Amino acid sequence: MATDSKVSQLTGERGDGSNAAPASTGSRERAFTRQHAPTLEAVAALAGVSRATVSRVVNGSPKVHPESADAVRKAITTLGYVPNRAARSLVSQQSHAIALVVPEDTTRFFGDVYFASIIAGINDRLEQSDYVLTLMIADHAPQGKMLRYLAGGAVDGVVVVSHHTSDTSLTQVGQMLPVVFGGRSGLAGVDCWVVDVDNVDGAVTATQRLVDRGCQNIATISGPLSMQSALDRVEGWRSTLESAGLTPGPVIDGDYSVVGGARAARALLDEYPEVDGVFVASDLMASGAMPVFIDRGRRIPDDLKVVGYDDSPAAQSCEVPLTTVRQPSVEMGREMADILLDVLAGQTGRQRTTVLSTRLVERESA
Repeated sequence: MATDSKVSQLTGERGDGSNAAPASTGSRERAFTRQHAPTLEAVAALAGVSRATVSRVVNGSPKVHPESADAVRKAITTLGYVPNRAARSLVSQQSHAIALVVPEDTTRFFGDVYFASIIAGINDRLEQSDYVLTLMIADHAPQGKMLRYLAGGAVDGVVVVSHHTSDTSLTQVGQMLPVVFGGRSGLAGVDCWVVDVDNVDGAVTATQRLVDRGCQNIATISGPLSMQSALDRVEGWRSTLESAGLTPGPVIDGDYSVVGGARAARALLDEYPEVDGVFVASDLMASGAMPVFIDRGRRIPDDLKVVGYDDSPAAQSCEVPLTTVRQPSVEMGREMADILLDVLAGQTGRQRTTVLSTRLVERESA
C-alpha cells in the first residue's frame, strides 16, 4: 500500500483509483485554482469529464467522443498540465516511445521524400497521443547495439519501413516487441502487422498505360529485388504484358535511387535499343533515367513513353512531367501508427494486413 501511495502522489491520481463525477463550474474553478501543479483530477474538473476520460485522451486512446477530447485538450492547455511520464512508467511499465526503424543508409534515407511522407503520417497520429517517435537508421539490418536498445525497454513498439528480405535480424525484433511493417516483410517466423500498398495492381496500372499507348517493347527499371515491393512491381509489369500477348523486355535493377536510375537507363538502352516503353518503379529512378534517355536521342513521349511510381515531387521536376502511380505514403504512415497505438492499448481486433490502393496520375511522359 505504501508503494501505491507513492505512485499516486507522483501521478496526481487518487490512491483508491476511483473516478470523480463531473463537477459544477464553481467547483471546477476551485479544483484547479488551488493547485500549484495541475493534476489529472484538475483537468477532469475543468473539462467537465471523468478522470478516466482524461487518462484516455492523454494516452492517445481513440475511444473518446471528439467534443470531450477537445474539452480535455483545452483544459490541459489552460492549466499547463504535463503528464508525469516517469511515474506513469512505474505503473504501466511503458516507455511511451515508438521506434521507426529504417534499414537503409543515410544517403538513401535523406534523399528519398518517401521517408519524409511516412514520418509525416506517423507523426500526425503520434501528436494526438502521449507517445514520442525515435528514429533509427539501421544501415541495412539492425543489429548489435540497436537490438540491445530495442530489447532494453526504451521503446514499446516498432515501425519498420524499407526492409529487405535479407534483414533477418528483424525476426528478433518481432519476437521482442509489437512490430508494424510498412510493406510485407518476407520474413519467416515474425508475428507482426503489415500496412502495404497494392504494388502488383499499381504496376499493372502503369504497364497497362504503356500498352494502351501502343508500346510494343516494354521494359522495367526495378527497385532492389531483395525488397518485396520491387518483386511485386515486377510481377505486375510481367503479368500485364503476358496478358496483352507481348514479350516482356529486360528487368534492370535501379535500386530506388536517382543514380541507380541513370545507370539502369544506360544499361537498358545498351541491351534493348528497340525499347519504346519503360515502367520505372520509382519517380526518383525515373528522374535519373530521363536525362539519359534524352541524351541518347530519345524523344519523350514520341519515341519512348515512361511511367513512374510514387507521385512524389520528383515526378513534376523531371525534364518531361512524369505520368506515375500514386501510392499514399502519408496515409500509410498514419495507418501504421494507428495500428501500433491500438495494439499498445490492448485492442487485439486489428487485422494483420492492411492494403491501400493506388491510382494513376496522368502527365506528359505517357
